Amino acid sequence: MDKKIYLLLPAASALLLVSCGKMGKFSSDDFTVTPTPLEYVAGEVPATISASVPAKFMNKKAVVTCTPVLKWDGGQKVGASATFQGEKVEANNQVISYKNGGHATMRTSFPYEEGMEKSELWMTFDAKKGKKTVKLPDVKIGYGVNSTSALVAKAIKTGNNGVASDNFSRVINQKQAATIKFLISQANLRGSELNSQNVKDFIETLKNIKSDEESLVLNNIEISAYASPDGRYGFNEKLAERRGQTSEGFVNQQLKKTKLTTDVDTKYTAEDWEGFQELVSQSNLKDKDLILRVLSMYSDPEQREQEIKNIATVYKELADAVMPELRRARMIINYDVIGRSDEEILKTFSEAPGKLSVEELVYAGNVLATSDAQKEEIFKKTAEIYPKDFRAYNNLADIAMRRGDNDTAQSYLRKALSLDANAAEANTNLGIIALQNGAIKDAEVYLAKGANSKNTDEALGNLYIAQGKYNLAANKLQSVNTNSAALSQILSQDYAAAKSSLEKIKNADATTYYLKAVLAARMNNKADVASNLGKAISLDRSYAKRAANDVEFANYAAVIKDIVK
Repeated sequence: MDKKIYLLLPAASALLLVSCGKMGKFSSDDFTVTPTPLEYVAGEVPATISASVPAKFMNKKAVVTCTPVLKWDGGQKVGASATFQGEKVEANNQVISYKNGGHATMRTSFPYEEGMEKSELWMTFDAKKGKKTVKLPDVKIGYGVNSTSALVAKAIKTGNNGVASDNFSRVINQKQAATIKFLISQANLRGSELNSQNVKDFIETLKNIKSDEESLVLNNIEISAYASPDGRYGFNEKLAERRGQTSEGFVNQQLKKTKLTTDVDTKYTAEDWEGFQELVSQSNLKDKDLILRVLSMYSDPEQREQEIKNIATVYKELADAVMPELRRARMIINYDVIGRSDEEILKTFSEAPGKLSVEELVYAGNVLATSDAQKEEIFKKTAEIYPKDFRAYNNLADIAMRRGDNDTAQSYLRKALSLDANAAEANTNLGIIALQNGAIKDAEVYLAKGANSKNTDEALGNLYIAQGKYNLAANKLQSVNTNSAALSQILSQDYAAAKSSLEKIKNADATTYYLKAVLAARMNNKADVASNLGKAISLDRSYAKRAANDVEFANYAAVIKDIVK
């Protein structure tokens, strides 16, 4: 972040000079620092410094340089300086009136470093009157850095990563269709049609259903019979009905042969104008646009037919190429394929995993596995059998992320994206890892690519915490009970929601208890501060050092001392 200080008003935090030329002194009461204590926001510690210069205080010939410095044990950061001048100085700095005084506001920011939590903000001054330089005493104007929002890096670790889902369905609806064509004005079944490959496949499907009734379930058979839209409507209506009856008889005959029973639903269409329009649209007929226009202009079937016959140049082509295709009956077998049970999938995986489909394997890893070790075994085998499916690599990355092995996770995610650069879950997971590493800009890029991931809202909520947009974060995280959700609610000061979220976390960890302690401190509940800090430190010793420096617990030094003995 650019550390320039923007001066909105003449700077009251400047060195003040009395009119006789003597240098004035300041105390911390002359300055207001917002926020106090300072706060970590998106990798920076911003500060707004304000003060007031009383009338007849600023020497007219003085030049003053003010520099904020943040100091802590082991380091310091210097903010950008701001320079002011009296009314008789010939320079381009901000002017403070001797007669009227003035107000000043400075904005600066310090790049965050660990240890800043226990720090002090000082204002240093350097003044000149002509060629004479006078160094004035530094003034302490603020203290500490609240880095609670930085806990997002740890809170994310126990959140939900992007897991690629399976498309497994135990019951899959299937269809097998066959079309029988008829000669003009006829409804009898011809041997050439019954021996066609699509009719043979229709019959074979019935046989397969009969031979495997545990896995294949016949629902019904639909028959739709048609007549072409040429000739008289009354005749075509009866013709289409007879074609339906003939086809139904054939289907019933096949059901009897295969010893199957099911409903046969037959309907007929006297003149298939929809089919006619579709075939004409797909054709290369010279006057097809004219024909389609006739269809749109007239709804009466006889008038349509007459108008089309009037287009003499094309009617013969219609009669030869289009009409025969419409004299037909379409038969459809509707049946279900019943997949393996959960027990059968696991048994097959242990005996012959290559027999399982990729959907069955991903389903087994996502749903049936009862431990991360079993998940990892299944997804590694999935990647071996189906190496071009990104989901196995992504879900292996999820397992690695949850055990804290982000290097391995990134390796898997790079492989996943090499197979599908747009894989939402893989991009989201790289975004989550980037947030854990404090790489907010990288996270923004990855999460934009992962916008269709199922955990998009949660990932964006984490990003918003890192960006300092706490209300937006809380809104995105309201549907999950995670450390991140509770953190966003604490930061947005919705303490009732934070308490509820923390109580609902199923597998509370050190971060959960530390957040509970932070919440208790903000609610002035000493007993809960002690209890929860104790649990957090017992699970993660690093929280002892953090608690000792954390301004959230500035009023609980004795409590922390007792816990870390």
